[in-house]
Formats: sequence, C-alpha cells, structure tokens
Amino acid sequence: MTAVVLENLWKEYAGQIVLENINLKIESGSFVALVGPSGCGKTTLLKMLLGEERPTSGRITLDGAPLKPEPDWDRGVVFQRYSVFPHLTVLGNVLVGREFEQSRFWGRLFGAKRKTAIDDARALLRSVGLSEHEDKYPASLSGGMQQRLALAQALMRKPKVLLLDEPFGALDPGIRAEVHAVMTALWIEQAITVVMVTHDLSEAFRLGTRVIALERRRNRPEEKERYGATIAHDIAVWPPKSIKFNGAASAASPTLMAPQEVSAAVH
Repeated sequence: MTAVVLENLWKEYAGQIVLENINLKIESGSFVALVGPSGCGKTTLLKMLLGEERPTSGRITLDGAPLKPEPDWDRGVVFQRYSVFPHLTVLGNVLVGREFEQSRFWGRLFGAKRKTAIDDARALLRSVGLSEHEDKYPASLSGGMQQRLALAQALMRKPKVLLLDEPFGALDPGIRAEVHAVMTALWIEQAITVVMVTHDLSEAFRLGTRVIALERRRNRPEEKERYGATIAHDIAVWPPKSIKFNGAASAASPTLMAPQEVSAAVH
C-alpha cells in the first residue's frame, strides 16, 4: 500500500509561491531523502507532512485517508536540534510519548501498561545502543547519543512515517557515520517509512532508497514570487534497498541512474 501521496501540492506565503505542482507517491518502507538548495522548500514540505503547515492547494493522504491537519501519533519527527527533555532520564524520554498517548489526563501509565511500555522502551534503547545509560540525563550524553535518544523517542509511538529534518547535520563526521548505521538498522527493524531532509548528498544516497531533488527552475528576481520550487529529479538509489511488509518486499521505482550521473543531475 502506498503510505503517502501528495497530489498537485502548492504552498504560498504572503503572495510568494514556495512550492508548486508537487506530485509524489511514497511507498511503504521507502527511505526518501529530500535534497536541494537552501530556500527551495524542503523543510516546508516536511512541515506539511507533519501537519504544522497546511498546503495552499492540493492534498496529502496517508494510507488512502486525508492527512490529519495537526501533528498526530501516526507521524514521528526528529529535528537537527536535540528534541529531548532535559529534566527526564533517558528511559523517561522514551516512555513519555507512550504515556501521553495512552494516558492523556494523567500523563503516566500504571500496572501492566507501564510494565509493557518500559519493556518496549528498553528494547528501543538496546536498538540504539543506550541500554547502559537509561538512568542518565541528556546533559551527560554526547551529541550522537542524544540524537540516537531522539530517534528512540520518536519510534516509541510506533508511527507510520518518520520525518527527519537535517537530523545529523550538527554531528561530527565520525559520530555521523555511527548514527547512520543506527538509523539504517532501525529502518529495517521497525519496517517504517522515512522522509528525510538533508543538504548532504552523500548522506542522501547512503541512507535513502530514493532521492527527490527540489529546484526552483525560474530563479530570476522578478520570477521568484510567481514560481516556486518543484520536483526536478526523482532518483532511485543503486543498488536498490528494500524492507519487507508481511512477506512482500517494498522498494522505490523511480528513474534509475548510474552513480556517475547522480552528482551532475542534482547540482
């Protein structure tokens, strides 16, 4: 089943068109990387998928139903800045989403529900390599560890789609490679659809099954208000990567390009 469909999507701010005529199908299990120059609308598109922004026209559906107009449990998100709670322990940070989802009045679980939630949280902490740090507070963690914690926190709610906004941009190269490996393992283990915004082309092709390049094709000053960015390239990463849903493989199927063609196409 197609997880996310964007149909004839336009976004305009104060008379200036930011995005125009965006048509995109994101299959379940895809890892889609959005790339393009600064100001081309990548984060705006991600915010519309999250529900923070509404399209000026067009529509977005998730598994065939209109996307809810506000952030919900079916979408998880991780930002470049560490989106963890400094006053909660590592374990508490992962638990908090489940607690507010299942106990919105008290914000806390009890009995069997709490035990199940703790077991699930500890399983995620094992997946991101933070089992030994569950009683620590975020301030005592490195940047890479905090970002791994943010991933576990987002996945605890079992979202259908995970949205990433430059999640690894602030990390040193060595730490970034380590977190890339964790992200790939989580994507396979959780069988989740991922949409990631990044400025780093090598990161896009290393992690993604599909790279979508946004571009403002008319960029002269007198044209900027009348024309927005659109999809300039839709590239399947080679060799293809896929994960399985109920025994059926899911993979992207846009235009295939050889590695030597990629850099020229996106720049």
